[in-house]
Amino acid sequence: MTTQTTALATTGIQLQGLTKTFRTPQGPVPAVRGIDVSIAPGETVALLGPNGAGKSTAIDMLLGLLPPDSGTVSLFGMKPADAVKVGAIGAMLQTGSLIRDLSVRELITMMGSLFPKPLSVDEVLELTAIEDIAGRRVQKLSGGQTQRVRFAIALVSNPDLLVLDEPTVAMDVESRHAFWTTMRRFASAGKTVVFATHYLEEADTYADRIILMARGRIVADGPATEIKATVGLRTIRATLPGVEAALLGALPGVKHVEMRGEAVVLNCSDSDAAIRALLPAYPQARDIEISGAGLEQAFLQLTGDNEIEDDT
Repeated sequence: MTTQTTALATTGIQLQGLTKTFRTPQGPVPAVRGIDVSIAPGETVALLGPNGAGKSTAIDMLLGLLPPDSGTVSLFGMKPADAVKVGAIGAMLQTGSLIRDLSVRELITMMGSLFPKPLSVDEVLELTAIEDIAGRRVQKLSGGQTQRVRFAIALVSNPDLLVLDEPTVAMDVESRHAFWTTMRRFASAGKTVVFATHYLEEADTYADRIILMARGRIVADGPATEIKATVGLRTIRATLPGVEAALLGALPGVKHVEMRGEAVVLNCSDSDAAIRALLPAYPQARDIEISGAGLEQAFLQLTGDNEIEDDT
């Protein structure tokens, strides 16, 4: 892949003091309540949050599609509109539709012509694995194919920053895998990627860093391992038939007990204390596993909401 070697990729992304409130007949609805984010060039960052967290509003302000009520956005030292003009940003959003009656190749060629240093159309078709539908009219595409074409349009400008809002919606498992394989290739060229997703495993697997939002604010920011560690919960699983849940729940460090046939699952605030008490009391326990909290558990605890779909 061709790499743009410009001063654009030296200063990164800065969001400072961003706020946005929407006016409705029912009164003001705060969507973003003052966020500060710095993203270094070459980072892949996942933006997570429950319904109403402010993710899409933050993305719209990042791209210059929505003016903030207060605060500033700087993309590689430029305002969003200027960064878009020079082809430094590619975006794949949930809204908008493809221009009808053009073939996939015609559409990508047209979009590439708008930018100063686009990738070649053939390279984009190969990267996004849509060579087989290059001659098809866009209105004849399936949902997953449409998503891949939208991705191709985002890539064709050869951007320094790629912004993706729920990029793998409507893709099957195979298409999602192919999409993230392409993303790895793109990011390996030193590009910056910001993506919002409700697939937590995508964030856990592919992001260098996760920014977790709730109620318009950032509640966690760091690598997935660090965010999971903040929850402080660990799980002990073991085969232990014939023991009452109440007795296991009384062990030190155990917060909750689940009985699954002959297996028990102990959710622990202190797994060290729990395992030290469990083994002498129940030496017949076998197949013991101890694991840390998953990203879903961290998500639920930090946001206080079990919905993970997109927001305002």
